[in-house]
Amino acid sequence: MVRPQTDWIVRKRDGRVSSFDMGRIGRAMENAYRAELNLADKQPLDTEVVDTIKTITQEVAEQIANSASSDKGVGVEEVQDAVEMLMMKHGLYRVARRYIVYRAEHAKLRALRGDEGFADEGSDRAQTYVTLDDGVRVPFDSNRIEQRLAQACEGLEDVCSINDLQEEVLKSIYDGITTREIYRAMILAARCRIERDPIYDTVAARLMLNVIYHDSLGSAPSAKKLPQVYRNQFEHYIIDGITAERLSPDLREFNLTELADALEPERDHLFQYLGLQTIYDRYLIHVDGRRIESPQFFWMRVSMGLALNEGELKEQRAIEFYNILSSMRFTSATPTLFNAATPHPQLSSCYLSTVDDDLEDIFRLISDNAKLSKWAGGLGNDWTNIRATNAHIHGTNGQSQGVIPFLKVVNDTAVAVNQGGKRKGAVCAYLESWHMDIEDFLDLRKNTGDDRRRTHDMHTANWIPDLFMKRVEANLEWTLFSPDEVPDLHDLTGKAFEDRYTYYEKLAAEGELRLSRKVSAMELWRKMLTRLFETGHPWITWKDPSNVRSPQDHCGVVHSSNLCTEILLNTSESETAVCNLGSINLKVHVRDGKFDLDMLQETVTIAMRMLDNVIDINFYPTDQAANANKRHRPVGLGVMGFQDALLAQGLSYSSDAAVEFADRSMEAISYHAILASSQLAKERGQYSTYEGSKWDRGLLPIDTLAVLEAERGQAIDVDRSASLDWTPVRESVAKYGMRNSNCMAIAPTATISTIIGVSQSIEPSYKHLYVKSNLSGEFTQVSTVLVNELKDRNLWDTDMLDALKYYDGILSEIARVPADIKERYKTAFEVEPHWLLECAARRQKWIDMGQSLNLYMQDPSGKKLHDMYFAAWKKGLKTTYYLRSLAATQVEKSTVDVNKFGIQPRWMKNKSASNDIRLDRPHAEEVAVEIPATMVGQVCDPNNPDCEACQ
Repeated sequence: MVRPQTDWIVRKRDGRVSSFDMGRIGRAMENAYRAELNLADKQPLDTEVVDTIKTITQEVAEQIANSASSDKGVGVEEVQDAVEMLMMKHGLYRVARRYIVYRAEHAKLRALRGDEGFADEGSDRAQTYVTLDDGVRVPFDSNRIEQRLAQACEGLEDVCSINDLQEEVLKSIYDGITTREIYRAMILAARCRIERDPIYDTVAARLMLNVIYHDSLGSAPSAKKLPQVYRNQFEHYIIDGITAERLSPDLREFNLTELADALEPERDHLFQYLGLQTIYDRYLIHVDGRRIESPQFFWMRVSMGLALNEGELKEQRAIEFYNILSSMRFTSATPTLFNAATPHPQLSSCYLSTVDDDLEDIFRLISDNAKLSKWAGGLGNDWTNIRATNAHIHGTNGQSQGVIPFLKVVNDTAVAVNQGGKRKGAVCAYLESWHMDIEDFLDLRKNTGDDRRRTHDMHTANWIPDLFMKRVEANLEWTLFSPDEVPDLHDLTGKAFEDRYTYYEKLAAEGELRLSRKVSAMELWRKMLTRLFETGHPWITWKDPSNVRSPQDHCGVVHSSNLCTEILLNTSESETAVCNLGSINLKVHVRDGKFDLDMLQETVTIAMRMLDNVIDINFYPTDQAANANKRHRPVGLGVMGFQDALLAQGLSYSSDAAVEFADRSMEAISYHAILASSQLAKERGQYSTYEGSKWDRGLLPIDTLAVLEAERGQAIDVDRSASLDWTPVRESVAKYGMRNSNCMAIAPTATISTIIGVSQSIEPSYKHLYVKSNLSGEFTQVSTVLVNELKDRNLWDTDMLDALKYYDGILSEIARVPADIKERYKTAFEVEPHWLLECAARRQKWIDMGQSLNLYMQDPSGKKLHDMYFAAWKKGLKTTYYLRSLAATQVEKSTVDVNKFGIQPRWMKNKSASNDIRLDRPHAEEVAVEIPATMVGQVCDPNNPDCEACQ
């Protein structure tokens, strides 16, 4: 007789017995279904699935009834076997497979934990061993993992489940696993949960620090012992680095005990996980694969490298620099972080060069590119001097092949010579818009056509004179020339360029030039915008504002920008322009919702000294680079964390308040940077070409807007207001001069912003949940500030996470999110270009160089592109960088039940079926800008690892 189910007995593996519970069978099958369907824990199952689970559960009960109702009861393995067989009988093979895997994983977990009674399952149980660094094998002990995870989760237990993390780690354990692999498994277990709650980022960071400490300190000491271990190991680190020829022997000249005492180990916890992973992979000095640097050793090494020439005060200066770097108020650019205090201190970020129309000089430049790229320099080349295709070659009496074949060689050189083995080589070629090869130049990044005339790995940029923009505006013709017949156009700017250009047009009309061709300025502009949208290149940059506003207009010409379009320095046959970069973290300078100007003054003053020191300490790969840098001493102080600083003040990027903050923050940086350079001139002397510069003529960057207006003959649409008393700055410059020809440039900061955990440069938030790719791998990023605000309003849960995934990290379509949060947390494609341009224009009035300005367009059209770039030109901007367009799908949705939402995001609606986007010509008919729909969203992902050039 079969007893009632309430009396049924189930035997555990360890011999214990318990009452039969049909609900456990149902829950196990439900978990298998969820795993197969990628459903989150709280997502409801379809009614049909629920009914199937009930049916199979009942059939399992019927099958095991006789055993379960006996005095001995039924074994748990027999129950699970019945579940497997009946799922397959119902044709649920894939779900059954998930169930089988689930059983196997839990059997493994019981073995690794040493659960009592596991040996009863078979006599062939084998011990699992761990391989230590020296090759010794020791028995695996799950308690050690539990202890490490408990330490990493200390204080966070209300959110972080140590048991869940441990179970995830144990799934990765195998016999012979190394300790490094175990640490990696622990980090991955925490990392994959960051999207659920950013607090797991703290757990991952703590675990990552353990890995770094094991390498650099020999162990992962407790928080109490860490400061002493840190300081005891510092001198050993210096000696080890010098012995291995990774650090400069000059570091022995420092009082290492004094520097060790200045270390602040607790600042290691200022890093987020991705920052630690990034410096571990690419920045920390290593010997035979072992990192000998901890994060604070890293900051102090950079500081020592920048204080080498500070004489008797070198310890004091090194500590001063260290405190600015380690507190993340300012960060030097990547080459400085890579190479400071090493035997080859190539600390500069950008190199700009001009090539002459001479075969020897062409290949001299290509060779220089290779040398500069080897030491992590980003490159900008001006190719306008090269004669056009079919131009006459006097020496051979032949015809030129033009500039394109040489650019192919430049492209391949960049691929062959990467940046110090740490990131890909990167170069940008510039060409002026009157060059006869300009149309072929526009096609260099196309994926179709003759591949011998394509440069898939090189960036390109248009170098556009104001006269061309005026011709487009008036819908007039534009004449293309070969540089060998108009040799002075290359060096002329403003009114002088316009006069000479029209003179050459007259000569061409009279048949006095061998090569020239008239085109519609609007048609050429249309092609520029079309190619920019299709391929992301060439970028739009302007020759005249870059030159007319240049402080160094008295001793040369700016022929191009750099790889990231923010550096604007003179170049010539004897000078390869060099710039030394670093960026202020705006976020950390916002305290209690207000911008701390006193703190900013201190940061800028110290940062300018650090940047100036780079010039004298630097290793120069070429004589031309050394000549230019030592003569003019330019530096580029920039910013990052602009979006974070706005959020810290409760401001939306799409607001007048954001524009005002862009204005006032850049004014303050400009004020103190110029003043600091002037005070350095008082202490160290003026740069050698100061006399005759705009500085010498009493013109600060804000004054040069009027000069540009006069040269252009058009008003510059920019607010000229100031909030500070500039009299002390003007008086200091007049009295002492300047130490640096240029002081400010806003670089992309793609990597250094990742290191310190803030938003890139002046960028709006890309998205609030996305996968960031760089050379360290792929990392889920979620906005910690947003999640914390949603938590404060009791809005952060699984449903909100699912909605954020479904809507590609954008809040606008999520009904639960309050309007004020949506407004403040607009993403890049929701912020109208108008606001980006207004903020950029306000900054530009204070900056003596340029800014890497990305422009975003959610629903591109030819007219919108035309209006946007014309607005940028009319506001006096010098350059723009990438044009970002939005892809149809951005975020992985495999774990989201899309049926729950049932609607399209707004940005996917109303897409035109046509591939043509139309550009309205002033005073003329419309012109189609052909933009293939398949290209949308393929234009330079903002998180592409190739886009890390400057910083």
